[in-house]
Amino acid sequence: MLYKNSEKFNGFSEKVGKLFGRLPLAPNAWTLLSIVAALASFYFILQENFIPAALLFAAAAFLDMIDGSVARAKNKVSVLGAYLDTITDRYVEFIIIFGLFFAAYPHFDLLGMSLFSSKTLLLILLFGSLMTSYSISAAHEEGVEERRLRGGILERGERMILLFLIILLSDFSRVYALYLIALMAVLANVTALQRIWIAVKVFEKERR
Repeated sequence: MLYKNSEKFNGFSEKVGKLFGRLPLAPNAWTLLSIVAALASFYFILQENFIPAALLFAAAAFLDMIDGSVARAKNKVSVLGAYLDTITDRYVEFIIIFGLFFAAYPHFDLLGMSLFSSKTLLLILLFGSLMTSYSISAAHEEGVEERRLRGGILERGERMILLFLIILLSDFSRVYALYLIALMAVLANVTALQRIWIAVKVFEKERR
């Protein structure tokens, strides 16, 4: 959903790119630094020290934004950079969700019934997250332009915000954090189905 308002952030992104572009770091270096920040966040999640974990995850998300902004500011946009950025996105998301597997969350209860363990919900979330991305890649391999497949209720921007809130909330209430994990798991898979449906409609339209 945030992609629809992406033009509003272009000015901010341009300023960020010019500011950090003054530093002697290549765009791809910023990309790799986001993994370092994610791994540091992973470490603090394992320690169940969620405040620094949330801050480091926010840093990872910010660094992920910087790489593209710096590349545009330095006129160093490349296919390799875009590829590394996409791969890094998946690594960062996986590292954080995997880290949450080791946190002590209660079972997910609904109407007095214990339905799912936190690990089951995190697996469902991880699957939905990966399928949201793969549904675009699979259609793109068949010749569909990526921009035609964008959209859905929970894109990566929203997922990053919710993951940040889950980590932060875990320091105050594991129960409410678990409810947010459950919500995110559902929405991630709904988004994957939305994109699959969009791709199917595009294929049917092109077949006519």
